Formats: sequence, structure tokens, C-alpha cells
Amino acid sequence: MFDPETDQIIAAAIEVHRSLGPGLLESIYEAALVTEFELRGIPFERQRPVDVIYKDQIIKGQRIDLIVFGTVIVEIKSQRPNPELFRAQTLSYLQCSGLSRALILNFGLPTMKAGIDRVVR
Repeated sequence: MFDPETDQIIAAAIEVHRSLGPGLLESIYEAALVTEFELRGIPFERQRPVDVIYKDQIIKGQRIDLIVFGTVIVEIKSQRPNPELFRAQTLSYLQCSGLSRALILNFGLPTMKAGIDRVVR
């Protein structure tokens, strides 16, 4: 599936992974990815708060790693894969934010290609 926005995000993530390799903290990959987005002129929001609604009550405190192009959630991981948990978490972010596309980028794997999961709601 051709999606120019997610393709640009993935290309930036591959560059970060190629330069740093696996095994660092998620916060390091987030900072490096933000730097790469800035170098490429890719618009993003970092650590955007999102409200969770429970029985008509607003619960604050949830944050989304990155929202890129204003429409794509990017969830950064750097750990042993847990696809069901990562996907469930990302689907919850999509629901809370009202957005419909996300990428889970797991920098903890030997190749970035193996660590990419597209999620659509």
C-alpha cells in the first residue's frame, strides 16, 4: 500500500536505526527520530496529551509519543516484540485521539523493517 506520509516516516526511522542500531532506550530513539524529522522538514508533535473518556469523565495523563503530519500516530518501542499488546495500546490511542492511522516502530529488533507495524482503525 502506497502512503507517502507513512513512507516518509518509515524512511526516517530506517535512517535512525541504521545509524544507532538496536538496544538503546525508547527516549533516545524518539529524540533521534525527531531530529531526523526536523532535518527532513516533516511536521510533528511530540508527547501530545490525549484525554481518555470513561463514563463521561475526562481522565488526563495519557501521552502519545508522536503525531506526524497531524494525522499519523507514531508509537516508539525498543524491546522484545509483543504485537498484541503494542497493537492494543496503539488502537486505544487511535480511539482516544480520533485519528485513524498509526505506525508502531520497534527499534529493538536487528532491522527496522522487522520492527514496523501499520495500524488502521
